[in-house]
Amino acid sequence: MEIFNVLAAAAASFFFGALWYMVLSGPWMAASGVAQGADGKPLNASNPRPYILSAVSAVLVAGMMRHVLAASGVTSISGGAIAGFGIGAFLIVPWMMMNNEFAGKPFQLTVIDGGYAVIGCTLMGAVLMAF
Repeated sequence: MEIFNVLAAAAASFFFGALWYMVLSGPWMAASGVAQGADGKPLNASNPRPYILSAVSAVLVAGMMRHVLAASGVTSISGGAIAGFGIGAFLIVPWMMMNNEFAGKPFQLTVIDGGYAVIGCTLMGAVLMAF
């Protein structure tokens, strides 16, 4: 049954990410340097690879987060959300910031991507503990 929790948590984060990046698509494309077509959409918008890898990554993160929460004795939705927030804010975002800084990317990219990581992990933790 735990696989369903992991898949639900991954889906919650993945679909939140779709909304997040739809709202912030303009600033994100400018900060990331993604090439755009004449229509203003990324040139690779029809390439399924980023979407597939994002979904697989969400499942991997949710699976590991489930393990960490179980090993830590977290049992409540609020505890899962707090742990997810901590994982996003204190593990994922600092690593992302380090990579972006060395790549010479604008700090706004870290803010946008980091916001998704924090909120996405918070959602994952809450959903994992909801079942």
